[in-house]
Amino acid sequence: MMILLSSILFQNPGFFQQLGDRINEGGPLAMSLILISFFIIIFLVVRAAINVTAAGHKFRKNISLINQLALIALVIGLFTQFIGLIQIFDAFESLDNVNPAMFAAGLKVSLLAPLFGGFTFLFGRISSFILNWIRKSDLDANTTNTY
Repeated sequence: MMILLSSILFQNPGFFQQLGDRINEGGPLAMSLILISFFIIIFLVVRAAINVTAAGHKFRKNISLINQLALIALVIGLFTQFIGLIQIFDAFESLDNVNPAMFAAGLKVSLLAPLFGGFTFLFGRISSFILNWIRKSDLDANTTNTY
């Protein structure tokens, strides 16, 4: 039983190994930029959560930066996909007989950056929505208590 379990664990790469493989497969430059955007968005979300009761301009600045970085990550992903599709079509244009499996593999690679950029965009936008919602309810609670 233990041998079976250890063989299964060593055969399947871990989450971070698979993530690293996908980042490498999707284009290291674009995927690294999207990953850096994702980490900065996480930092800004934490900072905005800490400043949820602070002055309005600090909170709004954090939310604005989150939204802008999320959009940049999405645009980087889509731009990378367009470049990848152009490269795929150029490569297949030079071939006489195109293998469908090779074409599918090229399309899969071209979809990795927009998928990761879209995930980063959704994470940033949902986070800013939740933070605005928390702030709004917090401000509403404070204004009703002052009367």
